[in-house]
Amino acid sequence: MLVLVVTWEADQGKESEVISTFAKLAEGSRKEAGCRMYVVHRHVEEPRKFLVYEQYDNEAALQGHRDSAHFQQYALKELPALGKRIDADLYNEL
Repeated sequence: MLVLVVTWEADQGKESEVISTFAKLAEGSRKEAGCRMYVVHRHVEEPRKFLVYEQYDNEAALQGHRDSAHFQQYALKELPALGKRIDADLYNEL
């Protein structure tokens, strides 16, 4: 299993739009073959900061996620207009 952890920061005043866009991305992602979990979190003290926790069966499932129409639309087109990715780390299950 692969785990991807992504940290995002919304532009000032764009938090609601980021939440809406992540909701659409999460909905599509959870329906993908090989996606075990896709959860978006909002920082308690820094409301512009978001953490996305994703689990995939394997590299092929992760690549399928990246190739999906919803990822292309929301992660590559819409979210970058609303903020920036701070970090992305990929982990293997022990």
